[in-house]
Amino acid sequence: MERIVLLSPAHPLRGGIASSTERLAQELQERGYAVRIYSFRLQYPFLLFPGKTQYVDGPPPPGLEILPVVNSVNPLNWWKVGRRLRREAPDLVIARYWLPFMGPSMGTILRLAKGNGRTRTMAITDNVIPHERRPGDQALTRYFIGAVDGFIVMSRSVGEDIRRFAPGKPLAYIPHPIFDNYGPVCSREESLKRLGLPDKHPYLLFFGFIREYKGLDLLLRALGDERVRALNLRLIVAGEFYGSDEPYRQAIREEGIEDRVIFRPDYIPNEEVRYYFGAASLVVQPYKSATQSGISQLAYHFETPLLVTNVGGLPEIVEHGREGYVVGVNARAIADALVDYFSRGREAEMTAGIRSGKQRFSWGNMVNGIESIYQQL
Repeated sequence: MERIVLLSPAHPLRGGIASSTERLAQELQERGYAVRIYSFRLQYPFLLFPGKTQYVDGPPPPGLEILPVVNSVNPLNWWKVGRRLRREAPDLVIARYWLPFMGPSMGTILRLAKGNGRTRTMAITDNVIPHERRPGDQALTRYFIGAVDGFIVMSRSVGEDIRRFAPGKPLAYIPHPIFDNYGPVCSREESLKRLGLPDKHPYLLFFGFIREYKGLDLLLRALGDERVRALNLRLIVAGEFYGSDEPYRQAIREEGIEDRVIFRPDYIPNEEVRYYFGAASLVVQPYKSATQSGISQLAYHFETPLLVTNVGGLPEIVEHGREGYVVGVNARAIADALVDYFSRGREAEMTAGIRSGKQRFSWGNMVNGIESIYQQL
């Protein structure tokens, strides 16, 4: 195997999948592979995208060949891109799959690319069946999976989903590597100064797009717990609302915590991410459903302990009691963990635990997994 194409969002498209794809491309190049990224010139039609913009400002990562060629809704484009890959005949095409909407375009492109008899296909699957399900999800996913020779999954629950669709195909579980391409760890003092926040409170961080399944409402209810009120915490909610913000505003009013929640309701540019994690004593992911999460791997990179709920692949990542907490999906369990962490002064020991634990989430492990699966194709 010498030449690899990554079929995935990349710069100037924004988000964790684009960022991690770029980081994977860099790691593959360091191993000596020739790498191209086939990205999207149209990822989502405007009417289907719930955020403010799909794009980031700033230059692309240096040293990467990113080709914005895929149109997710144009079958003629799929045929053209697939035929192009068939002619180029890379050894391997790796598709990043996260949403059934992408099944028709990616599935068609992969089928055409394989027509040369040389190219093999692989998928790194963030999700197979999405958190917010829609009619047709299984059919679209089945079409995509039929075009893939082997799989990398980043949570065991996604692996179980794959096995239901493709029981005989090669598969490896490799936890999501850390996001180490967002700059170095930043001190609390500098982070708070950059964010314009006072130094007199401990801060919790809820980071990333705000969707119903991510359970922000549970965290807000936990902040209303009388024991948690006594801790004088502040919560930073940093990320765009994908849906109405009114349910969360209502929960804040009902709990009487208006002065304890700080909203930064915009997409956080890559260069500012380090300040949010540097300011936080604890990152909270109160998800109601999950597979894996890039937010967890940001926390590991920035050495910030985590509180996660016991759903999907989140418990596979966080060592309970050493690197953070794994709790039930309810406000009381979240409140209990907050009280334990802050009243017992456990930040230093858990920071040391997460600093040690992050070594197991390397990009080298991901590349090793890709090489291993390729040998089975």
